Amino acid sequence: MATAALRCFPGSAISSGFVRPSSRRGAVAAPSREAEPASSLGDRTRLDFPILHQEFNGAKLVYFDNGATSQKPLCVIKTLDEYYRSYNSNVHRGIHALSAKATDAYEGARRKVANFINAADSREIIFTRNATEAINLVAYSWGLSNLKQGDEIVLTVAEHHSAIVPWQFVSQKTGATLKYVGLTKEEVPDIEQLKGLLSKKTKIVVVHHVSNVLGSMLPIEEIVTWSNKVGAKVLVDACQSVPHIPVDVQKLGADFLVASSHKMCGPTGVGFLHGKFETLSLMEPFLGGGEMIADVFQDKSTYAEPPSRFEAGTPAIGEAIGLGAAIDYLSHIGMEQIHEYEKELGRYLYENLLSVPNVRIYGPSPSQTDHRAPLCSFNIENVHPTDIAEILDLQHGVAIRSGHHCAQILHRTLGINASARASLHFYNTKEEVDVFVHALKDTIDFLTSQY
Repeated sequence: MATAALRCFPGSAISSGFVRPSSRRGAVAAPSREAEPASSLGDRTRLDFPILHQEFNGAKLVYFDNGATSQKPLCVIKTLDEYYRSYNSNVHRGIHALSAKATDAYEGARRKVANFINAADSREIIFTRNATEAINLVAYSWGLSNLKQGDEIVLTVAEHHSAIVPWQFVSQKTGATLKYVGLTKEEVPDIEQLKGLLSKKTKIVVVHHVSNVLGSMLPIEEIVTWSNKVGAKVLVDACQSVPHIPVDVQKLGADFLVASSHKMCGPTGVGFLHGKFETLSLMEPFLGGGEMIADVFQDKSTYAEPPSRFEAGTPAIGEAIGLGAAIDYLSHIGMEQIHEYEKELGRYLYENLLSVPNVRIYGPSPSQTDHRAPLCSFNIENVHPTDIAEILDLQHGVAIRSGHHCAQILHRTLGINASARASLHFYNTKEEVDVFVHALKDTIDFLTSQY
């Protein structure tokens, strides 16, 4: 990897940044922070992200809310702009030049997704609105047709609401039972308990790859092996892994895997489902309409083969093409390099956050053997996390998240209602971590003086 900045477009002057005026009053500027020498991956890549070059009340933006959504490099923004300026047209349905070009780009994006996660066939990639819709697709199309009274669905208490609520719907409609795996004393899902819950009654196991709260990573290959022995399928929520680590769906072996474009430097409004083709071929459509049919008669219809069967209506064409551009960008950097840099950056965040008085970080500590994602969910004794997030934003230009992070069951298991979360990506730097921790200490001093 060259040490020069990974600019999407040579000659762009985005490193000079721009300032958005703020109407906020009474803010206190964060400490001055001069640019480090361009040496780390974060230093090199942040030049490609124009949104990062802003100031709020004299403080440079520190964006640590990547677990909610990532920022977009210029090449993705330009790709979207080029589509709408130059070849906006519906796909698969026209023989004119614009439609042919749009179709080629859209299907090219599907192949890019397939290659990125090493799918066996691009037909195994279904474009959806987001990962939430992808899970709902499996729940309604596979779940309602294959589950019945007495069957069991195994999940963990650390799942995102998107991976829980659709299966609650299925449970209510079919009579299938939800079984939850708890946490160990290290605050990771108890894999031995999961193994013990599996039986011939288990029909599907729904698990995250990386937790959006705990930062922990589950051994998906082992879970798939155990599940296969009892005839159960496995659905993996990979929203927090696909943007950060190399993911090989053939190696993982899960029947279904979902991810979302907006967390991997792509546009909002598009995500994808990976499913084994033989499984997808046996599933009923999720939505009815144009594109997903083979023939339509007055009293019935026949359906197209996957992936068209599950992509009714006009898809998010520009957004899918933008996702393809994001994958090109990530691939150019290299997912292994991203993983190694973020592993170091995540450890730096964890260790420095421990220096904050009365801090409680949730999830496992980083180690040489156990992966921990570059995020920390935490609380400060006697200080509300929403107050922390608000003052960090108003007075220091630091963007983090507070709340339950769409994981209320997990928060209740931890004995809390909410937490603050700082989540990093490869375009963040150790310097920003230093600024965040300094600002956090100032914020706590300020808030404790006000309570």
